[in-house]
Amino acid sequence: MVNQRFYSLDVFRGATVAFMILVNNPGSWQHIYQPLEHAPWHGCTPTDLVFPFFLFAVGNAMAFVMPKMEAAGQTVFLQKVFRRTLLIFAIGLFLNWSPFIGWSNDHLQFRHWTDPTDPTKGIRILGVLQRIAICYCFASLIIYYLKPAGAFVAAGSLLLLYWMACLLGNPADPFSISGWFGTAIDKAILDIPHMYKGEGIPFDPEGIMSTFPAIAGVIFGYLTGRYIRESGKSFETCTRLFVVAGVLIFTGFCWHMVFPINKKIWTSSFVLYTSGLAIFILSTLIYLIEIRAAGAKNAITRFFDVFGKNPLFIFFLSGFLPRLLGLARWTDHFNENGKPVYTNAFAALYDHVFKLIPGNPNNGSVLYAIFIVCFYWMIARILDQKKIYIRV
Repeated sequence: MVNQRFYSLDVFRGATVAFMILVNNPGSWQHIYQPLEHAPWHGCTPTDLVFPFFLFAVGNAMAFVMPKMEAAGQTVFLQKVFRRTLLIFAIGLFLNWSPFIGWSNDHLQFRHWTDPTDPTKGIRILGVLQRIAICYCFASLIIYYLKPAGAFVAAGSLLLLYWMACLLGNPADPFSISGWFGTAIDKAILDIPHMYKGEGIPFDPEGIMSTFPAIAGVIFGYLTGRYIRESGKSFETCTRLFVVAGVLIFTGFCWHMVFPINKKIWTSSFVLYTSGLAIFILSTLIYLIEIRAAGAKNAITRFFDVFGKNPLFIFFLSGFLPRLLGLARWTDHFNENGKPVYTNAFAALYDHVFKLIPGNPNNGSVLYAIFIVCFYWMIARILDQKKIYIRV
């Protein structure tokens, strides 16, 4: 587990997980406040910060475990990195496929790897956990073999090379959903049935090529954590980190003019901008929690830190449990054609409680999402009280 003296990381990581659950579980996808939606294409909303912040936190945590892994020797290091990478990737693939059966024409049917009735549909290969696994693996190897200075150069090189690849891949229209070069590579390697289609066309926001600049975000997280570990949590440390954050944010905005900030293709400007914001927020937490408050915990920090102690498990559970409970459905009412309209535990809770809240329908939708966050917090709290920390 991460060094407990670095309490701010637990709070930062926990807040990221809580916000991730919030934006992934609205009562209705038709009723969402704009800050809780992803940017349609270019640009960055608060929701777009969640995933890069989590990758940054992965790198931060690495800074506190890497010395022990290095001391264990190359063989042990590689075994641990590859085992953890494969396990996280497998969990992500399991989540995409789970619960392996689904309702179709009032019958439960097995979810095939490739749909036998429609060869364009199948189980998605990549996703959030899969990207975390890949980024963790490559960042660990880069940091181990190239050391901090070389890792910094590698991160910068990844961002520059990715920019060049986008320009060379399609000089006429490099940054559009139809012109981005990475989709052709995903189609060739992953195949259309196993790609994300939420944009209306086969396009994977966690695709192969856009994973490479994401590795740089993990490295920046590691370098930040290493600096904090070596310099201590002092006012001077926070001040220097604030300066670094400002430089990264400013550079990201400048790069945005020629390489737009975009989460869906994970542009290099997006990496700099979000890394800068992550450093700024983490530094603020260190100042407020561990310098000004001298490490004192309060209700707010305790709420978030329990998420931070089991982040991957809670994220997995928040994706798996609704799918599992969705199998247990019942007739809610009949439509105008006399056909049954089915519901399940989570859907009924929204439809018969939160949806009925008067006023803007967005209010009921977001209050439902907050309730879901509290529901998973209770699970995380019970695990923390029992000292159960599920690690991979």
